[in-house]
Amino acid sequence: MISFTSAQLDAWLAALVFPLTRILALISSSPILGNKQVPIRVKIGLSVLLTIIIAPTIGAMPPAAIGSPQGLLIMIQQIIIGVAMGFTMRLIFTAVEMAGELAGLQMGLGFASLYDPVNATHSQVIAQWMETIAALAFLAINGHLYMLSALVESFRILPIGNMLSDNGIHAVASWGGSIFVYALQISLPILAALLITNIALGILTRAAPQLNLFAVGFPITLAIGFFVLSLSVPYLIPLLDRLTQEGLGTMLNLTKSPR
Repeated sequence: MISFTSAQLDAWLAALVFPLTRILALISSSPILGNKQVPIRVKIGLSVLLTIIIAPTIGAMPPAAIGSPQGLLIMIQQIIIGVAMGFTMRLIFTAVEMAGELAGLQMGLGFASLYDPVNATHSQVIAQWMETIAALAFLAINGHLYMLSALVESFRILPIGNMLSDNGIHAVASWGGSIFVYALQISLPILAALLITNIALGILTRAAPQLNLFAVGFPITLAIGFFVLSLSVPYLIPLLDRLTQEGLGTMLNLTKSPR
């Protein structure tokens, strides 16, 4: 007759539940995989599948039962680590969406907004279009696979039972601050072209006061905005690739920061 002790059952459950907590937290907060269009059953199933694959390679777990105070503390730590890693990658799409918002405002499309199912809110058409391009590019460069690879590497760098250091949290905050710089870089060609266009329209209106600026200016800025946007699309993919690599580097840096 096969018998198990309570200590053995606690150890087996901990070997599955502790990694599952970090994996599920990352998938829930990450881009693409964590979108609201993805059913919850798919997220949980993918997390369980990854846990079954990764758990044998992690090593020994902390000697703590799941229901004990120490076990609950470890689970909270894993949630924080997973959410921080997923939030790091989601900031890339936030930068692209912010760039689309800036471009749309300059083009005069600030009033053209649609329901965004990803963020469950209304956003500008240009922002949604650029976010879709970013999602397709993210999948094309296998960003989701690199993200899962960084997740597996995080278990080796930051074993279960350890918490993020202050330097790791500071790395996430610094990465979040740099997102504004990247958003400006993405939208800068459109902003510069429309700035020159507005200056030219201002000079033209000054020279010919009888010219109706609202009837002439809006179609011109709209046409130039779309033209520059179409020219900048080929250069958007390499920039997204670089942002993805820097985001993956930040994911690993926040786990291996010295304590």
